[in-house]
Formats: sequence, C-alpha cells, structure tokens
Amino acid sequence: MLPSKVVRKKAGRFVPVLLAGLILAACTGQTPQAPSVNIQGPATGTSSYYLQQVQQSPDDNKADWQLLAIRALLNEGKYPQAYQQINQLPQQLSDTQRQELQLLTAQLRLGNQDIPSAQAILAKLDPSILSKDQQQRYYGLKIAANQGRPSLDLVRMLIAQEPLLTDKAHQDNIDATWQTLTQLPPEEMNSLAINADENTLQGWLDLLNVYKANRTEPDMLKAGISDWQIRYPQNPAAKTLPTALGQVQNFQPASTNKIALLLPLSGQAQVFASAIQKGFNDAKNGLLNAPPAPAVGSAQNPVALSNDGAQSAEPAAGDAATQNADAVVSPSAAPGDSAASTETAPPAAQPAASVTTAPASNAEVKVYDTSSQPIQQVLAQAQQDGATLVIGPLLKDKVQQLADSSTPLNVLALNEPEKIQNHPNLCYFALSPEDEARDAAHHIWQQGKRMPLLLVPRSSLGDRVSKAFAQEWQTLGGGTVQQQGFGSSAELKQGINSGAGISLSGTPVTPAASEPQGITIAGLTIPAPQSSTPPEATASGGAVDAVYIVATQSELQLIKPMIAMRISSRNNVALYASSRSFQAGAGPDFRLEMEGLQFSDIPLLSGANPGLMQQAARSFNNDYSLVRLYAMGIDAWTLANHFSEMRQMPGFRIDGNTGQLSATDDCVINRKLTWSQYRQGQVVPAS
Repeated sequence: MLPSKVVRKKAGRFVPVLLAGLILAACTGQTPQAPSVNIQGPATGTSSYYLQQVQQSPDDNKADWQLLAIRALLNEGKYPQAYQQINQLPQQLSDTQRQELQLLTAQLRLGNQDIPSAQAILAKLDPSILSKDQQQRYYGLKIAANQGRPSLDLVRMLIAQEPLLTDKAHQDNIDATWQTLTQLPPEEMNSLAINADENTLQGWLDLLNVYKANRTEPDMLKAGISDWQIRYPQNPAAKTLPTALGQVQNFQPASTNKIALLLPLSGQAQVFASAIQKGFNDAKNGLLNAPPAPAVGSAQNPVALSNDGAQSAEPAAGDAATQNADAVVSPSAAPGDSAASTETAPPAAQPAASVTTAPASNAEVKVYDTSSQPIQQVLAQAQQDGATLVIGPLLKDKVQQLADSSTPLNVLALNEPEKIQNHPNLCYFALSPEDEARDAAHHIWQQGKRMPLLLVPRSSLGDRVSKAFAQEWQTLGGGTVQQQGFGSSAELKQGINSGAGISLSGTPVTPAASEPQGITIAGLTIPAPQSSTPPEATASGGAVDAVYIVATQSELQLIKPMIAMRISSRNNVALYASSRSFQAGAGPDFRLEMEGLQFSDIPLLSGANPGLMQQAARSFNNDYSLVRLYAMGIDAWTLANHFSEMRQMPGFRIDGNTGQLSATDDCVINRKLTWSQYRQGQVVPAS
C-alpha cells in the first residue's frame, strides 16, 4: 500500500490536465454549431431564415439550405425568388436532393397554373422512396393538380394521403374524399373497376351506396351508417365520419304543419305567382299522382301537341316586365313572338316517370300578399298565425329584405339575392338564368369541349349569364371564356342580308369572382399566381369548339344560319342553347333548321312525365314560361317537405320537375337540367 502522501502527489499531476480539458471543452461549447438540415422533413422556418443559412453554411450543405429556402418561398407565394434560387442550385445533386427539387418544381408549376407540366413531373416520382413528409406533399400536389374534378383517381389519391395526416388535415381529407365520391359523374360510376386489394376504396363505395339508398330517410340513413361501420371497422371513415354524415346523427325534422306561402297577389308579377301557387297546391292536394297519360309522340314518331292558337308571350329572363327587373324567376322568359303555327315541338323521348309527391296532405297553407305590405310585416303576421315554415317571397328585392331580417322561421325563398347570406333557417330556390348557365358549363365540359364562345344579348341578362358561365367554367378547370353580344332581331336580319354572318370570336369574360384563389391542402400552401394576362379574342375559325347561345326562338332562327355562313361544315363546333329558345309554336321546319343543336330545359318540358306535361300545357295555354313556374311550385312543395334534409344534410339531392335538385353548403338549390337535341326534325335526348 502506497503512502497517502505519494497518492496525493500523483493525483496532483492530473489536475492541470483535467483543468485544461475542461477549459477546452468549454471553449468548444462556445463555438456556434451549424443547425442540422433535413430536406425530407417539415420546413417550419421563413424564407429569410433559410436564405441566411445559405449564406453562412459551408459548401457541402448549401444546396440543402437552398432547397428549404425554395420551399418556404413557394409557400409564401414568392415565385420569382423561388425560380431564381432553383437556377442557382449546383448541377451536381444527390438522389435525395433531386427528388426534393422535383417536388418543388411541380409546386412552382402548379402555382403558375402550368398544370400539365406539374402533372408530368409528378408522374416521374416514385412515392414509395419518399419520406412521409414528402409523400404527404406529393399526394397534396397530385390532388391540387386534379383541380377538384371528381374522379376515381382523385379518390385514390385522397385515400393514399389519409394515413399521413393528423388533426384538422385528416378530417379535411375525409371530407374531401366523401365530397368527391358524391360528385362522381354517372358515366364513371357505371364503369368502376376496383382492384382486389383496394379494400379501403371498396368500403368508401359501399358507404356511398348506403347514402344514396337512404338519403331521403334520415332514420334509415342513421341505421345504414351504423351497420356499415360494423362491416368496415378499419375504414378511416368508420373511425371518423365525414362531417356531412356526422350531422345525420343530430338530425331534427322541421315541422310543416302550418305553411305560409308568400307571393305577390297583385301587380305585374301576379300571373307568375299564380302559376307557382297552382303547382304548389296541386302537389299538396295530391293531384299529380294519377298515372301519366300515354306519350303523344316519341323521338321516332313524334306527334305535335295542339297549340290552340296560343301566343308565346314570355317576359324577359328574370323580369316580370321591362319596368320590374326582379319579378320573374323563369330562365326561359324572353320577349316572344306570336306562334307561327299551331304545332308545338314534341318533348324528347324520356322514360316516363310518375311524380313522387305524397297523397293529399293535411298541412295548413295560408297565402300572404307581399305586394301590399312590407315583408317584415308579412313575416310577423305569419309567425303570429303559427306558421312553422315559409315558402317565398318571389321577388328578388323581397328576398334580400328577408335575408336581412332576423326571422326565426324556416324559409324556402323562391329567388336569390345578389349576395347569398348563409342562415341556418334559410334556403334559396330559383329558376334563374345564371343557374341554367352554370348547368350549361357542366354539360359542355362533360362533352369534352374546352374553348367555348358565349353568344348573349347585349343587356344585363347577357352579362349575368356570361359571368355565371365563366365562373363555373373556371371552377371546372377551364380557361378564359369568350363572349360576343348581339342586338335586336332587326340587327340580326341586317347581318343575314349583308352576308356578314357571325364570326366565332369574342372578348374575354372577366367575372368578379374569377381571380384564382390560393389553396391549402394538408398544410401545403399553393398561392394563386401573382399576375395573369387574359388571352386575346379568338379569331374566326380558330380554336372555338362550342357555342352557347342565349336567345329567343326567333333570334335563334337568325343566329344559327349566321354562324353557318362563317364556318365550314368540317369544323367540329357544337352548338348549345338555353331553354329561352324552347317555346311553343315550333313546327317541323324549325326543328329541321336547328339540326344538331342541343338545348336544356326542365324535365317536365323534356318528356319526363308526358301526362303531367299535357295537363300543364292545357292549363297555361302552352305558355312554357308559366309551365316552368308551375313545375317550380310543385318542386317547392317537395322541398318544403325535405327542408331539414336540405339544411342539415349536405349533399342532399332529389329528382324534381325543374331538374335534379341538390343543395349547396349555403342551402342554395342547384338544378341539373335535361339536355335534348334536334335530329332529323325530331327532338331526342342529347347524346
């Protein structure tokens, strides 16, 4: 054993060494450590921070900081700076860096609305070799590049993205998947091809079938959803229901025991209110349940209906008369001509469908005149009388006043104000020309056309239709829409006599809400492009492949041959028209002149129920504008009995006499119309 003195002496020799090591360690700890770089993970810093790191970092990881800076710049909408940084990247990049650069380049192309280039870049990426954060962004970019167009491929992308998300982003994904499924085009639903290993997709489709089979019966839908959750316990929707279906659990039916019908019973709009009231009462009293009478004619052997010498005097669209621009809600309403013959164009051959109204109802209906007192007084009186549901008013200014009020009553307004207000007790149902234009945009898009030209009156009606069509067209993913206005019939006749015709050219439509909006998907932000230059007017004979015409019957007879003067028969330009041109008094000569033209109208006038159509035509002396309003009254009764479903169950849909009816999140009732076509002198369903 060593003496303690010796031990102390040896230990003392190590003290300076230990102190030196501690001092060195302390000095080393004071040296700034370079932040770690992970381009495959989340990027939470600002572009300024990352650009500063680019300046301070050594060359071996400068490119990583540049990639993070580019990602931040893109998320901040600073596209020029991001593009500049991409150009400054070194030529030699690792495989990981190249994959990240591809993602960022696709995001840049999307931000600049270069969709095809973005899709081509993403198609070359293999998501299986990406990190989870990169996979989340990859699928987010694929979804954004789809531009919201419902398709089975979009559903597959959403399903692939779902396991990568949490919290609100996860719920948004579930909701987006459900919304896409409910909006799948019928042709795609009829030709679905599911792989054997796509169990999640199969579960979603079965849930959709449960919804479609029970969506008008809330109690049945609740039971169906519960059964589905038992059968598909691992499906993400079984654990977290889509918001729309989750609301079914809290469904509360609205009372329809006492209904207040608010209509103008005097003045210029009285005739239109009377047509709506008759349709409403006939539906309530069960007068539509008789089996449809045999069809008078068919597409193969049409037989004209008698016109009884009626005149087709239809007021301007959305107008009760020239002095009152808000009185009519019929989209086809237009200054008309006396019927040139006693024939009426037969409706297109459609499968006969019995009207699905209930037998005579015990509901108490009281009519209130909105033309004699302020709408607030009418509402107060209806509430005092015990009304539980209000139908109306009809005139646009009255609807605006109602929307501005604070009535506690449930209301199905029969028109739309200029700006929709979302109230939990208010829905809007209108036969507006804007609604018809939006439906036309969908129909023309589904037919594969991509360069439409609008031929519309030089009037406020033409402006409204053009803006509604263009806005919907851009929502579908289309580009700028061209429009051309036309004047009076005398002006059109002058154009025919001079041989000038109508050129397929126009000026770009710039709807107020047409500016592209930025989107955020699962935390990935793709801001809107900072600037865009509208294309120049399309030249005659150029790329226009579809023409949508909003004209009366007599105007259309002049416009169609004027188009033919300027285009070759070899040009594949499809012609479409609104219901404004479908009026009584069109004989076989007119139908032959319109060869190939497609037009839209409500199902009742398109042959869905020939017996009811004949009954209505006789009642209103073949005035189609009043027949449309009569059909609106029938559908108003149907919607009144489904008010809670419309308001509480997003995705509500039902077949009506004015179209296939669906409700938006703001409870605006959209209508999908029936499209027909003139072929060899007959009216047949559009192909």
